[in-house]
Amino acid sequence: MAQKIIGMLGGMSWKSSAEYYRLVNEGVRDRLGGLHSARCLMWSFDFDDIAVLQREDRWDEAADLMVEAAPRLERGGADFLIICTNTMHKAYDRMRAAVDLPLLHIADPTAARIKAAGHQRVGLLGTAFTMEQDFYKGRLADLHGLDVIVPDAADRATVHRIIYDELVQGKVDAASRDAYRAVIGRLVAAGAEAIILGCTEIMLLVGPEDSPVPLYDTTGLHAAAAVELALG
Repeated sequence: MAQKIIGMLGGMSWKSSAEYYRLVNEGVRDRLGGLHSARCLMWSFDFDDIAVLQREDRWDEAADLMVEAAPRLERGGADFLIICTNTMHKAYDRMRAAVDLPLLHIADPTAARIKAAGHQRVGLLGTAFTMEQDFYKGRLADLHGLDVIVPDAADRATVHRIIYDELVQGKVDAASRDAYRAVIGRLVAAGAEAIILGCTEIMLLVGPEDSPVPLYDTTGLHAAAAVELALG
């Protein structure tokens, strides 16, 4: 079977990008068997460059870096692109305009799986940018018709801090897992029928056993959708 080449914009952080690489290769192996693996290219950023721009609200400059990187993958032979992070989907529209390749949005396979399971009201965990700005929540609501709720301000600060101070650095702490469990519990009490792990590192910390409602891991769902597109 001829595979399409997956172009991956990664390094945001490298911990989650390593998971993407593992998942797409395992997905192709599971579909095709034998010694098969994914045909893919990855452009990996120095995440500190991106994180500084995020922190200083310099989103146009962060998007510039994404837009500069995407054609590198196109010239390298990629057939379609994925952004291996939720937060930098803020640059999605600019990237679509910068290259002629399909760009698989991380929210779309997530929303499709949630709707197939019959859920309507969902809780969203992620960076403060993803939870508070409209580029992600808006797509889930406007394009897919989901009712999205987020934690309160104190819980958003906790979720965000653990992502940047711990998870992107490979630290997995039991106390932080307990904190996430408590945040999830409050979202469920507010009516969430499912929880979106809307940061590609969160799945390093929590799993199905940490939630009374289904968890939807955007990393795994995005990687699976990329495999499906690659194999046609």
